Amino acid sequence: MTDDFDDFLLPDPPKMDDLVGDTFDQAGIDALFGFDGDVPAQTKSGLKAVIESNVISHERLPMLEVVCERMVRTFATSMRNLTSDAIDVSLEEITSTRFGEFMNRVALPAMFGVFQVTEWENYGVVTVESSLIYAVVDALLGGRKGSKPMRVEGRAFTTIETVLVSRMVQLALDDLSQSFEAIEPVTMQVERMESSPRFAAIAGPSNIAAVATFRVDMEGRGGKFSVLLPYATIEPVRNKLLQRFMGEKLGRDRMWAAHMASELSQTKVTVDVVLGEKQMALREVMNLKVGQTIAFSQSPNDALQVQCGGVPLGIAHIGQRSRNIAVRMANDISRGYPK
Repeated sequence: MTDDFDDFLLPDPPKMDDLVGDTFDQAGIDALFGFDGDVPAQTKSGLKAVIESNVISHERLPMLEVVCERMVRTFATSMRNLTSDAIDVSLEEITSTRFGEFMNRVALPAMFGVFQVTEWENYGVVTVESSLIYAVVDALLGGRKGSKPMRVEGRAFTTIETVLVSRMVQLALDDLSQSFEAIEPVTMQVERMESSPRFAAIAGPSNIAAVATFRVDMEGRGGKFSVLLPYATIEPVRNKLLQRFMGEKLGRDRMWAAHMASELSQTKVTVDVVLGEKQMALREVMNLKVGQTIAFSQSPNDALQVQCGGVPLGIAHIGQRSRNIAVRMANDISRGYPK
């Protein structure tokens, strides 16, 4: 007996020439991943362009813009009181960028003020460029107005400069906290001042952050400072920051709130007084007859429970007034009633 599988032959594997249309060559692989071989590409494409893309898809925060606009007015007044000079503060832009990319773009020397938002249990950074640092120090120490302060290259900031700039940063944070009050009360406190971005890393390099840049002009001198808030920091109030600006009410219409409060106070409600309760079997309830008396454990002098919609409001005593049955409250409803 011969084996039936002896004459069974496997088909020849397909040749590579037959699969040219179904396979990738090296050029196709390079195009997929965004590489063009030895020729440096001016524009990136493929997966490499997606991974190394600097374009950040973020949602617009209208209320954050309103907060920064309100801060401009208050901070300008605070700086005038601090320096006794004519100060002009303006909001340049509000953008979203990656934390590491922004910190790498800061021109050194500069100061980095790390502050904590107590209510949100997170941190933010204020960056102050060197021109504003020297201008603030010169103004607070009585420098001549209208002259640009001299900049000494290759030296670190002194303790006096750090303290004076820290005072300005805390002043800006106080005004920013005051601007946030209409959305949510917060407390921002400077924790430390750093001169290197390496020691001011409060988030990962790829984390997204909202950056508000302000310009301070002090009679021909001044500079810029930026407030950087990572999205993880503003997450507790993200929904409120997404609201649209509605006048000076900051998303809340006080007129409608007052109208609803007045209408609610005039709403008629039904109040029930529980004279007594007794648990009975269903058979006994079905056998009740007209004129039958049901005995309760309460006496006429016992306090009765007052309810509204099944919610206990308090206790009261029953009586009679002007030939009508009346109840007198024995406790205040606003204090609550123990269950």
